[in-house]
Amino acid sequence: MKNVFKIISLFLFLLTGCQQKKLLKLSDAEILHQNQDLLTQIIIYDVFTPPVASRIYVYSSLASYEALKYSKEGTSSITEKLKGFGKMPQPEKGKKYNYTLAATKAFFTVVRNVKVFSVDSLQNYEESVYNSFKESLDDSTYERSVALGDTIGKVILARAKTDGYLQSRGKPKHLGSEEPGKWRPTPPDYLDGVEWCWNTMTPMVMDSASQFMPPRPPEFSSDTNSVFYKNTLEVYNIGKNLTEEQKAIARYWDDNPFVIEHSGHMMFGNKKITPGGHWMGIAAIAARQTKADPLQIAKGYAMTAVALYEGFISCWDEKYRSNVVRPITVINEWMDRAWSPFLQTPPFPEYISGHSTITASASAVLTKMYGDNFSFQDTSDLRYIGMQRHFNSFVQAADEASISRVYGGIHYRVSVDEGTNSGKKLGELIVEKIIK
Repeated sequence: MKNVFKIISLFLFLLTGCQQKKLLKLSDAEILHQNQDLLTQIIIYDVFTPPVASRIYVYSSLASYEALKYSKEGTSSITEKLKGFGKMPQPEKGKKYNYTLAATKAFFTVVRNVKVFSVDSLQNYEESVYNSFKESLDDSTYERSVALGDTIGKVILARAKTDGYLQSRGKPKHLGSEEPGKWRPTPPDYLDGVEWCWNTMTPMVMDSASQFMPPRPPEFSSDTNSVFYKNTLEVYNIGKNLTEEQKAIARYWDDNPFVIEHSGHMMFGNKKITPGGHWMGIAAIAARQTKADPLQIAKGYAMTAVALYEGFISCWDEKYRSNVVRPITVINEWMDRAWSPFLQTPPFPEYISGHSTITASASAVLTKMYGDNFSFQDTSDLRYIGMQRHFNSFVQAADEASISRVYGGIHYRVSVDEGTNSGKKLGELIVEKIIK
């Protein structure tokens, strides 16, 4: 419960007059970081599902980059290498612009129109940012920059309006199946399946949602010699004998945006960062550590967001195709009725692991941008859960995030392994098509 109050307090603090005054002193680089940071807090506050959060991140981050790219002549567009985007407007030749202001306006034009609920909460922050630019720019440069950013944001939004999201909101609920081996809602709250038709979203890089379809999952079987049974038994045994380090790893990478906790007859929700938000935070750490310029910062956010967005489409396509039962359901029926996983099981099918897929994809992109042996202290979750960890590379962080799901008792090992394989292939495609 204390995490909920911490997040709300932090969210409100960003909107206070004190923070608005601080914005006047921020560099262009820090304004970009501040914009992303506020978005992450709004996503936490509004409790968006991980796939939906990835959609918000990708459109807003792309809008910011497409405006900022004009700050350096010859910088290529990212959206022109993606599917479904219109041609971006060009600055007027010979006219003066502030491209950080344009990027900020493009960013928030998108954020305000991709179904973020706390739109009113953005008002004070946005006004403070825009006022800080007004202090240093003449009226014509200010207005011209804002107009460019707004137009770019609207071109980005045109793609968002046709990506399948609105159609997906009207779908019936996925209530699971009583067929042996198939997913059905899990305790403690038995929620229906989240975003079951996310594979109908239009990819930006992949040819289709099933381009990186993994091998078929192990056949459901109670035979003690079967692959499925052995995978289940492994989850059970690990869960019964967790070390303190394994518990810390599972807790650190939980990133469940809304855990419903029970205490006697009381029930309350605990809001946390999404898996995608965690990796957007890692992108920020890499940028700050390398003292990246604003253009590199914007590119890092945009490319990480593309990797996350595509990763969720790819992974969710498989989740609801194979519709595999979660460990808690099988273990409670076959092995131990009283067993429960260390982490609360998310409400969607098991195969493949979403964490494994998106982290492998995001780590491939960040590795290409910042190097193979990029050592960093991950503080992305510090203010939310009071934890931080050190990694010697993005891949090491992704691998730990992946195995954390087995430690948490919510995935079989085969699912994290195949999720990682799919995510790596996806990441390689993104690097090949966009970054190289």
